Amino acid sequence: MEPIVFIPGLLCTEILFAPQIVAFSDRPILVADHRRHETIAEIADSILDTAPESFALAGLSMGGYIAMEIMRKAPERITRLALLDTNSRPDTADQIKRRKFLIKLTVEKGFGKIPHLLYPGFVHADLENDEDMKATVVEMATETGGEAFIRQIKAVIGRQDSRPQLNDIKCPTLVLVGDGDTLTPPSRAQEIHELIPGSKLAVIEGCGHLATLEAPSAVTAELKKWMDNSSMHSPR
Repeated sequence: MEPIVFIPGLLCTEILFAPQIVAFSDRPILVADHRRHETIAEIADSILDTAPESFALAGLSMGGYIAMEIMRKAPERITRLALLDTNSRPDTADQIKRRKFLIKLTVEKGFGKIPHLLYPGFVHADLENDEDMKATVVEMATETGGEAFIRQIKAVIGRQDSRPQLNDIKCPTLVLVGDGDTLTPPSRAQEIHELIPGSKLAVIEGCGHLATLEAPSAVTAELKKWMDNSSMHSPR
């Protein structure tokens, strides 16, 4: 069976993909660890060192940045690609300023309040007061911890513009986004879709940035189609 490598987003752990791990339990699954390195390139290398020889690759948000780096480094090893709630562009000056503020806040005031500060941006507006979802997000962030958070932020700030390489992607590709994602909005997913030949775009209704948890059934259904060759567009 074709293995799947899932790469979580910033401050996220394997819990982010819990519904999909259950759905694909008939095949080998690896959830990548992106907490130990300070650059996207180093994270990509560490994943390639531990991943199967060939595999399907799915990354959400920061996981998407890493997945695009893996595609640059070892496209021959990737059987198919899913880019979920992510962005192919580098950070803007304003985004870098905000991220550096979060690092400063973590260093000077501690990490405890950071997950609560970030939570509203992670989910659809309708889930802003959902205590169960918030508890899940805070649990993932707490497991990640402040030191790893700072490393992740530095990696995200330093990432490159992936747009020039997207046209080179030849494997079946799914681009998915929540219609209420404010961090990496549908316009960014549309841009990725238009740049990757033959890719499929899926917009999930009533869903924010953490699509795999917010709309697990809808996202899993799209991923099952993605794993089925016959349902994907062939490259143009």
